[in-house]
Amino acid sequence: MQVCQQARPHSVLLKETNLVLFFFFSPLFFLSFFIFMMHLVDLNQECLLHLFSFLDKDSRRNLSLTCVRLREAFLDPRLWSLLHFSSPSELRRDNFVLGSSLRHLNICWHSSRVKVCNIEDWMKTSFQWDLCSKHERLVSHFLERVCHMCPNLLSLTLSGCGHITDHDVISMLQSCRRLQQLCLENCCRVTDAVLQAVVTHGISLLEVRVDFCRNITQTGLQGVRLRRPGVWLSAERSAGMIPDSQPEEKLHIRRALQKVLIFS
Repeated sequence: MQVCQQARPHSVLLKETNLVLFFFFSPLFFLSFFIFMMHLVDLNQECLLHLFSFLDKDSRRNLSLTCVRLREAFLDPRLWSLLHFSSPSELRRDNFVLGSSLRHLNICWHSSRVKVCNIEDWMKTSFQWDLCSKHERLVSHFLERVCHMCPNLLSLTLSGCGHITDHDVISMLQSCRRLQQLCLENCCRVTDAVLQAVVTHGISLLEVRVDFCRNITQTGLQGVRLRRPGVWLSAERSAGMIPDSQPEEKLHIRRALQKVLIFS
């Protein structure tokens, strides 16, 4: 026979709640927290950086607001050798530090809005233009800061960044001469000019990915393979996609089809 556990009386629950509140809001709790902080700030810089490395960007910033010593650890460039952003809006925040210690940078945006960004400019509606205008230059401006502040970058990954241009990527190749890995995925405005810059400026590159970039052609890929055979090159679906076209080209095609239909 199964014995049902009796519910605890309301008075017992009230006592337990009061006990928890007393613990967190009593002077003893704050005294314990103060002692903990005293021991924490007594650690040397290397130990603090090691502890900070287990926290995400927001947690690092929040902890740095507690005292000057932890703020110094937060601002130490050595803490920021890797940066990962999952949306362009995160680039506006003040929860990270750019510096010469940055080695790996990832900006990967996986959202339904990426489809809107990938629409050719002349085909966008006013609503789509308004949507894109809120973040159109965010990644480009951020990459400009990286060019000036992070010369020792080793790997760069840009995924779903539909508004970056050839100029943005070429500037990165020119400024970050130690770059070994360049990964571009679903960046619709990137063209063969980037591949030409890989040959000219990417002296340290070992791996290049231009996957799902519709304006990359077989000619550009072949040029990299011939002139930089030591670079591992990937271009999944890129050269086989339909490239962008100008409005006047569409108009000529439409008129030609109309003539065929009229005289057929």
